[in-house]
Amino acid sequence: MLTFVGLGLYDERSITLEGRDAIRDADRVFAEFYTSKLAGATVDELEEFHGIDIGVRDREGVEQEPDPILDAANPGDAVFLTAGDTMISTTHVDLRLRAAERGIETRVIHGTTAEAAAASLTGLQNYRFGKATTLPFPYAHGASSSVPTSVVDTIEDNRERGLHTLVYLDIKVGTGPSGPDPTHEEYMTGDYAAELLAEELDTVGVVVARAGSPEPIIAADSLESLAARDFGDPLHLLVIPGDLHMLERDALSELAGAPEDVLPDPV
Repeated sequence: MLTFVGLGLYDERSITLEGRDAIRDADRVFAEFYTSKLAGATVDELEEFHGIDIGVRDREGVEQEPDPILDAANPGDAVFLTAGDTMISTTHVDLRLRAAERGIETRVIHGTTAEAAAASLTGLQNYRFGKATTLPFPYAHGASSSVPTSVVDTIEDNRERGLHTLVYLDIKVGTGPSGPDPTHEEYMTGDYAAELLAEELDTVGVVVARAGSPEPIIAADSLESLAARDFGDPLHLLVIPGDLHMLERDALSELAGAPEDVLPDPV
């Protein structure tokens, strides 16, 4: 059996009880933290909390060399951990399909996601979100402009339909501006993302910082104003609102501190 367990958003306590039980019953536990991480807990703290050893795998160790994980799942029980939910954004469908090809039974134990948190914390209605996008570091996509055209097009297409856009912010673990670097960890911040997008868009943004923590930050303002602020430690998200329902407008004002003069009229 190979069980995929989402750890949730912030620390060792964010996991569900079902996920905790799966870890307790496993013969081997593996994890990856290159697609996301728990900002409030280290691997050592996870191991101590659950009373286990965790085999942390890099991208190559999951995508190109998955045999240790699969071998542990057949005939034993192995657990594969990620932050958030293992099949939402940090998707590992390929690993699950490889297990199926070997006749290994799989299951998924979900964890809450950044997508859910973005709607919950900002007050923006979840069914009014369109296609999400990821904003990469300029050095990571090799284009002449700071923001890929695909990112701007996704935001503009959503706005034309009145929909909000969830912008995931780039994470670089093991790869830096000069190429592979096992010591490199870099997490795009909300202010930097706002600065990049302000070059392309004149609109309101909402930064969500450290979702799932005891004291998350939610801040709405013009992109230019957000670019001048410091939102502290990662992880951060950025939301570009579309048309606002009256309750959504009130939420951005009251919950996210948006100045009245930057918010569009409700529709």
